Amino acid sequence: MLKFVTASALALGLLSAPALAKEITIDVAGVANGTITIDLLEDVAPGHVERITALADAGAYDGIVFHRVIDGFMAQTGDVENGRIGGDMRMAGTGASDRSDLEAEFSDVSFEAGVVGMARSSDPNSANSQFFIMFAPAPHLNGQYTVVGRVTDGMDVVNAIKRGKGRNGAVIGAPDVMTKVTVIE
Repeated sequence: MLKFVTASALALGLLSAPALAKEITIDVAGVANGTITIDLLEDVAPGHVERITALADAGAYDGIVFHRVIDGFMAQTGDVENGRIGGDMRMAGTGASDRSDLEAEFSDVSFEAGVVGMARSSDPNSANSQFFIMFAPAPHLNGQYTVVGRVTDGMDVVNAIKRGKGRNGAVIGAPDVMTKVTVIE
């Protein structure tokens, strides 16, 4: 049986659908100071983009540090449970949000400088709130981690983020912080 959808029904359906975010801006303070703009790739990873925008809209990312920063590789942030400025930085990177983990949304988008990916454990379906921004290409990540966006402005800010020197890129001393993360529709 074929069903026909009228133009008004289609328009009503589109109006009732949730608005998709176009980008986020991240205000950074610390060694790096400035704003990073990220174009979110809803068509590549809709579930992960929804998670990031929901947490950003709720203010969950505000005050979260860049806890793992490896020179020539990437800067990781987004631990909304244990990565808050002023918290126990030894725990940063071990937490997540109060929402369930996400199913992987792997794609053919390559991990190049400025690409944003979701952090996860060894379980491909364990991404939650943490994400990372690439300093350089990392082809070994292709098809292994979910890509959620690309830096469109502020790569100079990304490149200035304080590097880690501790075990596995842990930032020693005062890490750089996302002071405000804003969703731009």
